[in-house]
This record gives sequence, C-alpha cells and structure tokens, in this order.
Amino acid sequence: MSLTEESTQQSAAILYDNVKKRYDTESESILAIEDISLSVDQGEFISVVGPSGCGKSTLLHLAAGIFDPTDGRVEINGVDVQSDDHQKNSVGLVFQSPVLLDWRTVYDNIMLPVTVMSENGVLERDEEYYRERASDLLSMTGLEEFADAYPQELSGGMQQRVTICQSLVYDPDVLLMDEPFGALDALTKDKMNAELLRIWNETNKTILFITHDLEEAVFLSDRVVVLSPRPASILDVIDVDLPRPRTKETRHDETFVDLVSDTYEYFSE
Repeated sequence: MSLTEESTQQSAAILYDNVKKRYDTESESILAIEDISLSVDQGEFISVVGPSGCGKSTLLHLAAGIFDPTDGRVEINGVDVQSDDHQKNSVGLVFQSPVLLDWRTVYDNIMLPVTVMSENGVLERDEEYYRERASDLLSMTGLEEFADAYPQELSGGMQQRVTICQSLVYDPDVLLMDEPFGALDALTKDKMNAELLRIWNETNKTILFITHDLEEAVFLSDRVVVLSPRPASILDVIDVDLPRPRTKETRHDETFVDLVSDTYEYFSE
C-alpha cells in the first residue's frame, strides 16, 4: 500500500508524498526539499525544526498551495492542493509578522478574509455566521474590548492574536503557522504558546507549526519533525510523550528537558 493510499484511508489532514522542490533561476538551480514524505493526522499539532534556510517555510508554503512541488504531491484532507477540487478556505495561514491593515479595526481585520471570499463567491455559509464567529474568537482570545481598536494601538502579542483570529474566522480545517512568535520577547512568546494551545484545544484544528525554537517545538507539539540542512530531508520525527494540558511546570519536567536535549543533538555538530 502506498503512503498516499494509507493516509487517505486514515483521513490524513496533511500529506507530503515523496515531495521535492527545486527553484530554478537564470543563473542556478537550487534544490530546497528532497524526497519528503510525512502524514499529519486530523487534530494533530506538528512542529517542524531545522537549520536556518533549510526549507522549513518552503514545506509550509507547499501545503498552502503557494508553491507547486517539483515532484511528488501534497494533499489537504485527501485532496491535492494543486487540483481544482482543493478548497482554498480549508487552510489558514499565520506568518511571523502580523498581516493587518492599519486603517481597519480589529474586528474588520478579522473579517477581511470573509469579505474577500464573499466578493469571490466562495463563502460556504451566510455572513451572519462569520460575524458571530468573529465575535466568538474575540471573546476566546480576550480581545472583545479591543474590537474597535486599530492595529497600531495593540502590542505585538495582541496583534498576533488578531492574526490568529483572522486565520480561524472562516473555520479552516488546517492552520499553517510560520514562526508566528519569532519576533516576540521571551515572556510574551511563552504567553502566546499557552494561548495557542488553549485555542487549539477548543477548536481541534490540525496545526503545522514552523519554529527555530526547540523548547517551543517540544512544548507545543505531539510530534517534532527535524529537517536536515538544505536540501531538506527528514532526519527524525520525535514523539513528544508529555501529558496535556501543558503548563509552565512542563518546561521543568525531566522528560521535557530530555526531549529538548535530544532534539538539540541534531544541530550541535
């Protein structure tokens, strides 16, 4: 049985099947990803770590359908992301820098994807459903009193919470996060890690999370995927055998410390 057939039977949320990605320019050809196969289950939280420039973000962009794989296929919910049958609104994206419009309020920024989808005729429900969902997300993330505020009036952590709400408002099955807390200070990052886990627990989304922070990866995840230097291949997939919910005490757990140390060994040479 092929990996594709096996994952389809198991209803994989994300599937990379023998994926290769090469960037060709006039002067050179760069192999970014070499023969990666990975299956992510529904509702699973997976982090991807690796050296700088190894292809972590490329892996995420392939799942988002931003790039085409050179070889192999990428599926979301059993559908090739490059096919006409792929539902673009099945995936939410969160980047390191919040993508918010300064002239729109927090609420209007959250509703922006809904506005765009409505204009393109691809909304699956009536707009009232999404307005109620936006209000629920504001409440879930503690932002309800800032609904009429503007992005420049918020802290970096609050702006990123708005971005997470924005990516969830149209109820995607999969959330793709590219170093979303990389620009935050350590204390704010820890708070956002806890906030993200709470949101994940309440929404049961599948999350693919890119990070260079090994402690963050272990703290958040069910599994940690370790990539090699470019061209990226999978060196290991580490099972994170830590109980949930994760708390600040988790970071002092002997198993947590050992898992971080084991992961670090791949980058210490």
